[in-house]
Amino acid sequence: MTPVQQLYWLITTLGNIAAVVIYLNWPGIWAGILLLCTVLYSLQGAYDLLYSPHTLNRLYPVLAYIRYMMESIRPEIQQYFIANNMEERPFNREQRELVYRRSKGVNDTLPFGTQQDLMQVNYLSIWHSLHPKVVKEATKRIRFGGPQCSQPYSSSLLNISAMSYGALSSNAIEALNCGAKAGDFSHNTGEGGVSPYHLKHGGDLVWQIGSGLFGCRNEHGRFDAEKFKQVATQNTIKMIEIKLSQGAKPGHGGVLPKAKITDEIAAIRGISQEYDCVSPAMHPECPTPVALMEFVAKLRDLSGGKPIGIKLCIGHPAEFLSICKAMISTGILLDFITVDGAEGGTGAAPVEFSNRLGMMCLEGTYIVHEALIGCGLKEDIRIIAAGKTASSFEMLAKLAVGADTVNAARTMMMALGCIQSRSCNTNHCPTGIATQDPNRTKALDIKAKSKRVTQFHHHTLHSLYELIGSMGLDDPALLTPGMLKRRTSEGLLESAPNIVPALEHKQLVDNHASALWQEWWHLANPEAFYIEDTAPLRAKTIPVQNL
Repeated sequence: MTPVQQLYWLITTLGNIAAVVIYLNWPGIWAGILLLCTVLYSLQGAYDLLYSPHTLNRLYPVLAYIRYMMESIRPEIQQYFIANNMEERPFNREQRELVYRRSKGVNDTLPFGTQQDLMQVNYLSIWHSLHPKVVKEATKRIRFGGPQCSQPYSSSLLNISAMSYGALSSNAIEALNCGAKAGDFSHNTGEGGVSPYHLKHGGDLVWQIGSGLFGCRNEHGRFDAEKFKQVATQNTIKMIEIKLSQGAKPGHGGVLPKAKITDEIAAIRGISQEYDCVSPAMHPECPTPVALMEFVAKLRDLSGGKPIGIKLCIGHPAEFLSICKAMISTGILLDFITVDGAEGGTGAAPVEFSNRLGMMCLEGTYIVHEALIGCGLKEDIRIIAAGKTASSFEMLAKLAVGADTVNAARTMMMALGCIQSRSCNTNHCPTGIATQDPNRTKALDIKAKSKRVTQFHHHTLHSLYELIGSMGLDDPALLTPGMLKRRTSEGLLESAPNIVPALEHKQLVDNHASALWQEWWHLANPEAFYIEDTAPLRAKTIPVQNL
């Protein structure tokens, strides 16, 4: 017997006898509580010893539950009492505190110097100028819509990234959209479709069409042109985004647990409530790059000429070049490309997919930007970077490597009050944001939280413009990758390196690019996405890592 098993038998025999004697001789509330405790302890221990499937319960009856309880609150203990300001992931305390302060409109300055390790390998920074400037007003919005688009959209530099109704509560969706309306920026619907909560406050929407085709699918789960047209032609829908993959789990379909599927969500998506809602990993309307471009043309026509784009996490660069080749061969152009980073993700994903698949946002954005330049397409196509973004410097870094605008998801959730409890997939979100539990949802004050979303957007952009101005620039478009400085393993500063060389206008199509780019270009096939990985990267320096 283990010592705990011996303790169990001691309490079950002598403990119960003693409790009965005390209760009979000195009856009272405390004697009754003692007897009740020993009896319940004996019954629970008997179950643990005889029937429990868990080894710990059999070896340590009753007391094993203390371990389970402590394990369940370990993240909270770690977050509040143990971890320092720089340790937590995915967002450390300093990043979360910055979001909270900016969303509340309170002092966001840092006293007594930085807590960052400025000598850390891969630490990114920028150089300031002794001649600061003011960013021009005309550069603070970006026009989306190429020559084939008849309804262009003027976008803010910072917008709300894709988060579906279903993954998020109705109040959270309302607060985000109301905040976007007040701040004049856009709100991506996520692949769950356009709900009444997206439309209630009139904020600009980017409608995401995922592989599940929610909101525009027929009874067989295929694309329904008439349903799409009815939604896409609404005034609040400003752009349409086809989701090919997402940073949290590239190569894996989205999942909405059945616990979150209410009658309303099932009706909006056109799905069953009996099973988890699993989107296919491959978009059914886009099996090849050419088919993707044909689908783009169809959506542009049905929507009345609104900007059409794609969202993807970059994997093999040659597969993205296949899309570029498809644009060139068909003459059908995308209006924008949203680059998701492997470090992104508001929802749950398999650990291996979150940890090991896809390029990070900075790397992927750089690849897309250079590929479009090399194909002569960049002038007409905008790039949205949708990786992890908490501060204006993280925005600046994405703009520097080629993004035109930036999308944020998790930090917009933090502006709503998210505490990074990491319970998004359980339906037990403690802040009423990532849940469909009506008791939790109703605690989220739409008016108050929408104001916080607007303020976070405003203060982050204000800081971005000051940061760009401090570099002696008056236009975000003047940022370049070389302006990012990286700390090397020798402790020196150098312009942030990239193992993939930059391209000049039409270098790829003219066959004048570097050997690596040319190998990818020749592998690219507009008739198929899959490319065999035969062009390994070889780096003498360490590539840029997570900010």
